[in-house]
Amino acid sequence: MRPDQQQKQQQQGIDVAVLVSIGRHPTTGRARRAEQDARGLELALSMEAELPGTRISMLHAGPQGDGSEAALRGYLGMATGVGMGLESMTLLEQPEGSDAIPALAAHLAATSPQLVITGARAERGEGSGLLPYALAEHLGWPLVNSLASVEKVENGVVTLLQALPRGQRRRLKVRLPAIISVDEAAPAARQSAFGPARRATFAITPTTPEADSELAQWHLAPARKRPKRLKIVKAASARDRFKAAASKAEGKGGQVLTDVTPEQGAEAIYKLLKEEEVLR
Repeated sequence: MRPDQQQKQQQQGIDVAVLVSIGRHPTTGRARRAEQDARGLELALSMEAELPGTRISMLHAGPQGDGSEAALRGYLGMATGVGMGLESMTLLEQPEGSDAIPALAAHLAATSPQLVITGARAERGEGSGLLPYALAEHLGWPLVNSLASVEKVENGVVTLLQALPRGQRRRLKVRLPAIISVDEAAPAARQSAFGPARRATFAITPTTPEADSELAQWHLAPARKRPKRLKIVKAASARDRFKAAASKAEGKGGQVLTDVTPEQGAEAIYKLLKEEEVLR
C-alpha cells in the first residue's frame, strides 16, 4: 500500500457544525449572508471533499422572518447538493433581543458535533466577537481563532493552520471536540445558487429564550457622520511643502496674523475650520 493511500485510510470523517448569522451589507445595509460565516461554511465544504465521511450541519439562532430567511438561504445555496443532509438548516427560533449563547450551547451539547466552525465577529447586533469564546467556556472545549485551513484529522486530533499577523502561519494540533473561528484569512466563499437555495428547507426547533441582559442596558443611536479631515500636502522636500502652503494661502485669500490677542487667534482658527468643513 502506498503511503498516500495509508494516510487517507487513517484520516477520519467527522461531524461538523457551522454556526451562521444574518449579515449586513456595508453600503446598503440590507440583510445578507455574513462574510466570515460564509467563509466558515466554505471551509467545512472543503473538509467534506477531502475527508470522506464528513457530515455538515448548519445552525442559526434567532427569529424567523422574511428578511432573515432570505439571508440564510444564501448559505443553503452554497451547500445544497454537495453532500447528504445539507438541504436544510436548523433554526433555533427565539425572539429578537434574546441571548443566543444558552440556546446554541444546549443544542451543541445535545447533538455533540466534533468540530464547530463560526465566524470571528457578527455584522449585526453587538458584534463583539465573544460568542466563540463564550461557547467554548460553556462546553469546556478548546478554541482556535483566525483559522486559515484544516489540514487533516487523525485519531481524534485535528491539524489546523492558524493565520498570524504579517502573513505568518502556525500549525496546531488540537484534540476534538473543538471550536474554531475564521476571518479574512480563510478561503473566500463560493457564490450562492438561487434555485437550490429556494428549494431548501428549515428545521425549526423551539427554544426557551433568555433575554440578553447586557444588550438591554445599551443605548443605541444612529452613528454620526465623521468630520472631514484637512487635506494633507504630500511633498518630498521642505521647499515643495512651503510652495504648496504658500500657493494655497494665496489662492484662497489666506492671511498671516501677527500681534493678535488669543481671542482673535482662536476666532481665526475657528473660522478656518468652518470653511474647511471640519466643524459643522
